[in-house]
Amino acid sequence: MLIATRESRLALWQAEHVQGLLKQRLGLAVGLLGMTTRGDQILDRVLSKVGGKGLFVKELETALEEGRAHLAVHSLKDVPMDLPEGFELAAVLEREDPRDAFVSVRYATLNELPRGAKVGTSSLRRVVQLGALRPDLDVQPLRGNLDTRLRKLDDGGFDAIVLAAAGLKRLGLERRIASRFEPEDMLPCAGQGALGIEVRADAHALRERLASLTHRPTWLAVQAERAVSRALGGSCSMPLAAHAQWQGDTLALRVVLGHAQTPLAPLLRAVEAGMVRTDPEARALGERAAQALRDGGALAYLASATAPADAADPSVPAR
Repeated sequence: MLIATRESRLALWQAEHVQGLLKQRLGLAVGLLGMTTRGDQILDRVLSKVGGKGLFVKELETALEEGRAHLAVHSLKDVPMDLPEGFELAAVLEREDPRDAFVSVRYATLNELPRGAKVGTSSLRRVVQLGALRPDLDVQPLRGNLDTRLRKLDDGGFDAIVLAAAGLKRLGLERRIASRFEPEDMLPCAGQGALGIEVRADAHALRERLASLTHRPTWLAVQAERAVSRALGGSCSMPLAAHAQWQGDTLALRVVLGHAQTPLAPLLRAVEAGMVRTDPEARALGERAAQALRDGGALAYLASATAPADAADPSVPAR
């Protein structure tokens, strides 16, 4: 049995982590099939211009379809909200720290940055939220794997960069985190910090075995988060954040939507909460949050995300 995985250091860590769980909990001996995806190859353009996050999973799904691998491990935030026909998420593991990390050689927090400081990020979601926090900064696109981004920072290309805290922790680089953004300031994207295991839908026996690895509270939370984007027709060109947190038996879902063409436009926000015990209840919570955004004026914002890709380029400085 083989796991299809990207060949970045973080992706390999994630695949090896699942490999260890499969051996420890299920007694399965599993190898790795390393692959380079289109998302890894195209580094000179932002994702919204070249096909979105699905570029990180397409080749892995092809390996599953052709029988060259049996499962694929993904950062769930990179997995499109609607999988292609014939594929399913068999398991979602317990979430790591979902927050975004402020990484800088010279500055401890975002507030310490001088006016006009250059901040790198790969995400429109982060662009619009950085604009809300510090409209005086110069926010520039930053592509490449985690090590490449850190190297660009260390080489002086940026005053600070924003990365997912989970990836840094998984690679033993937590010391690089100068500070963390609390969700109230920088809301994470759907699925951030969670790992998903994808299989062919017709692999019934394997799906049943993998289901035992699912962390149910994380599964329900990310179902609600992903339902928001699905309901709004979300894509890589939509600056959308969705993050659910448990408060006892209640799941509180917060969402933020920015304007793809005008990074400094006011952010739209909504909060929905409710008792969630089943998958349909989790998805319904996400759909209510999406409707709350629509009621708050999201239609114009959503239209901006479907405009030509050049208009939604996060290289537009957030000043």
